[in-house]
Amino acid sequence: MIFEEGTTEEKGENARLAAFVGAIAVGDLVKSTLGPKGMDKILQSASTGDIMVTNDGATILKSIALDNAAAKVLVNISKVQDDEVGDGTTSVAVLAAELLREAEKLVDKKIHPQTIIEGYRIASQAALKALEESAVDHSKSPEAFRKDLLAIARTTLSSKVLAQDRDHFSQLAVDAILRLKRSTDLSHIQIIKKAGGKLSDSYLDEGFILDKKIGVNQPKRLEKAKILVANTSMDTDKVKIFGARVKVGSTGKLAELEKAEKDKMKAKVEKIKAHGINCFINRQLIYNWPEQLFGSFSRTSYLYYGLGVVESYKLKKAVVSSASEAAELLLRVDDIIRAAPRRRERM
Repeated sequence: MIFEEGTTEEKGENARLAAFVGAIAVGDLVKSTLGPKGMDKILQSASTGDIMVTNDGATILKSIALDNAAAKVLVNISKVQDDEVGDGTTSVAVLAAELLREAEKLVDKKIHPQTIIEGYRIASQAALKALEESAVDHSKSPEAFRKDLLAIARTTLSSKVLAQDRDHFSQLAVDAILRLKRSTDLSHIQIIKKAGGKLSDSYLDEGFILDKKIGVNQPKRLEKAKILVANTSMDTDKVKIFGARVKVGSTGKLAELEKAEKDKMKAKVEKIKAHGINCFINRQLIYNWPEQLFGSFSRTSYLYYGLGVVESYKLKKAVVSSASEAAELLLRVDDIIRAAPRRRERM
């Protein structure tokens, strides 16, 4: 095999050692954030200098710059875990790193990597069997199922900023999840943040909240609402021809032009009114004149710009499987090739 000038290659024991070192370094980086007593990390952007304080494994791993190929492999596997399961990124990185740390000792004793991999597979099956035997399923009992979800939520929040209010936020989280009717699409849960107040002032609303300003002179409360959602211009319609001009010979003609524009907008508002609604939500800005018209019709107008240690068995199963696969993958490495940077041809 012929490589370009500048390509580097590590083979055999050197490649395996580099894989061990890179993966173990990633595990050591995030292991102090793991669990209910996990610590926080301060991340500072190299380009902007912005600072973030977090103990979320996914956030930490995607923020660090790596030049070790094995470390990048482990980070990518952790990202897959986050995308598919939504949690367990730190656990995958730490467990895989510890498996490789022990594998390094076995390799030093002249045990072949494939033999170690076979042992990983046996151990992984035993761990999954133990998890399955100890898991409980209360999905047929709503009360017990909710109790399990609350325990999982409290465990998750124990190491977060919300730890002091974990009971309150556990209730909010479980209530929100149960309303999804077993759907896993969390985009249906909208979070609106407001400055001021206490964390415990947070609440879950059963309806739909738009974080926008209500129109002038519009009611603050509306019952039995009939709502029309639209995406239409509520300003004077613009002439869509580049460079077009309107020439008038007197101020009277200008007044006639303005009146025609207002009459056109009034007709549009009348059409909206004809639907029998009492609440109008528009994606585009509602300007003063149509807002006044809506006020005279007693319509509401808005600005709208778009809408204990207990853990999940499926999560733990995914962590064990992903960590084992990551360790197996890196144990097979006996050659690391770093391609030379592509050179630009000078003209």
